[in-house]
Amino acid sequence: MYVVCSEHLEQALDEFVEVYDMPPDLYELEEVSLTDWIAPSRCTFCDRPPKYLVV
Repeated sequence: MYVVCSEHLEQALDEFVEVYDMPPDLYELEEVSLTDWIAPSRCTFCDRPPKYLVV
C-alpha cells in the first residue's frame, strides 16, 4: 500500500505492479473513508501531502 502525492503516483503504480505482479486499485484520499485507518500526513516518497491511495 502506498499513500502518495501526484508527483509520485507513477512510481507507486510501477512498484506495486513489480512487487505484486498485478495492477493496484487507486483511490483519491479525499474520496475514501476507512473506519480503523487514518491516512498519513505525507507521501510515502517525500514530505508533500498525499493525494492518492494505491492498494
